[in-house]
Amino acid sequence: MSDTSLAAPQLVINSRMLYSSWIPADPKAAAALLPPGLQPADNRALYMNQYVVDSADQTSSFGAYSLTYMGLDLAGRKAPDGVTPARFFTHYFNSSEVVRNYVRERGVPASPGTTTLELDNGELVATTRVEGVPIIRTVARVGSTISSVARGHLTYVTRVHGKLVGGNYPYVGELASPFELVSLEFLAKDHPTYALRPASPLQRVEGWCWYSPRDSFVYPGGEYDWKP
Repeated sequence: MSDTSLAAPQLVINSRMLYSSWIPADPKAAAALLPPGLQPADNRALYMNQYVVDSADQTSSFGAYSLTYMGLDLAGRKAPDGVTPARFFTHYFNSSEVVRNYVRERGVPASPGTTTLELDNGELVATTRVEGVPIIRTVARVGSTISSVARGHLTYVTRVHGKLVGGNYPYVGELASPFELVSLEFLAKDHPTYALRPASPLQRVEGWCWYSPRDSFVYPGGEYDWKP
């Protein structure tokens, strides 16, 4: 099976996932990354997902990989729950060429990169690297109790051949408790991701800051045209 012939959708189970949301230091620079037809959410919130899939046995066809993706919450449209804002990908750093090829066909701006999640004595450190150079480091305090199970759909927007496309991504994740997002550092001032760096002091969007030791989800195959 070639990289580009993977059947849609694709299932991933039991990934280790750190999700963060914050207010940027430079909202105008972040908003400038949106294409025409999209506007940032009123609170200008950004999001980032750093996760690791340790084994090919956790995926339908992708194989093991690591990923960091990020972008902006959007105004005017919600996920199917009617509450969670739709989101736009600005950056997507994936260790697997198989996954990169799959998502590029669906308008995701995929490029090479690696992500590690290291949990030691309750401190979780997530590091995103491009060409071996750390560009983002997130630190959180994480407990060992599963306090709840989050489930539903996220809606992400991409561009395919110049057209905006939406996709709903179902997920089920076990959330660790207690949890505290301690710090979020954008380490490379010369990298395009620096436009998304957080304000100082860090302004967290608490409802979207969490760690899941087991998060399962589907990459969509049923995308739809995004109408303003």
